[in-house]
Amino acid sequence: MAELSQLLEFLHHGNTQIRQLACDHLVGHSSDPAVFKKPQLVPVQDLKLLVRDYPPIAKNALTILINISHDTEIFENLAADDAFVETLLKKITNPKEQTADEIAMLLSNLAKSDHMEKLINLERALPAKAVSTSPYALDQLLDCFVKGADGTLNKHANFDYLAYFLADLSKHKVGRDYFLSRRDYDGVVPISKLTVFTEHESHVRRRGVASTIKNVAFEVDKHPLLLAEDTETLDGVPGVNILPYILLPLAGSEEFSEEESANMLPDLQLLPPDKARDSDNDILVTHLETLLLLTTTKEGRDKLRKVQVYPLIRETHMHVADEGVREACDRLVQVLMRDEDGAPKIEELDEDEKIEEIF
Repeated sequence: MAELSQLLEFLHHGNTQIRQLACDHLVGHSSDPAVFKKPQLVPVQDLKLLVRDYPPIAKNALTILINISHDTEIFENLAADDAFVETLLKKITNPKEQTADEIAMLLSNLAKSDHMEKLINLERALPAKAVSTSPYALDQLLDCFVKGADGTLNKHANFDYLAYFLADLSKHKVGRDYFLSRRDYDGVVPISKLTVFTEHESHVRRRGVASTIKNVAFEVDKHPLLLAEDTETLDGVPGVNILPYILLPLAGSEEFSEEESANMLPDLQLLPPDKARDSDNDILVTHLETLLLLTTTKEGRDKLRKVQVYPLIRETHMHVADEGVREACDRLVQVLMRDEDGAPKIEELDEDEKIEEIF
């Protein structure tokens, strides 16, 4: 214990090598947040400062903070510290930052705090033009996520964990409004930037994006915008064309009748013989629940019937041996196959069947 106390003291030592050595050793103790809480969270304060230190030290400091941020007291301390959050924003929007992915992970943890809702409308300094031309923090983070996939913005990072950060912000009404409103700086509706990632190779990216799409689908008045094709405009705003990006992860290599196939969305026709469904059943359930939300209105139900969603769900039910997936398929099919006079409404589902926001 005395050795641990000494290591914690070394976190604010004036010698760089000693600080680095202390961080190296303390990573192994980060499974126990209590180690870093006494006295008065001083070690946590030291770690927050070390995030601005040399990259090897900063990386270890961030790793420790990621691991201990599940502790309620530490979590609240980090999320409520505006200056620390600004440090994270400044670093993650720097295209040369070597710890950008660790920062993305920490932000994804902190996004569960209501304190982080402030980022949705927070204005801050502009980053490098290649990153974003918006003065808003959330625009900048979204641009990092979109432009930075596969290391194309920052060779040290892929920003995948920002997917979970975005999903958590979409739990808030103000967050959903953000994702469904055209931004002045680029004229784009933010959710339409995310749809392309529903079939990305990164499981983290696919899962977070699926959850964000589902959460915004709770805004029933925006269903026409979500279902409109990208060649259409509603009140001057381009349609999101959400359906292909929800349906493709549900599609396998099964063949459909000529009549069924002819009425499907173009993206769902003539799929390659090696087309595979998403391998994560939880993601499949998320997409199925999004489709169910989109049946809230008669217009939504008619659209899903018109583009032959039922045959696709039928095959998903048949080929995925998972109880959760099959139950979600059953619920959707009941709505799509029922006569309109008996069509259930989302808000009238039994208490144990209600759909909840994810994350």
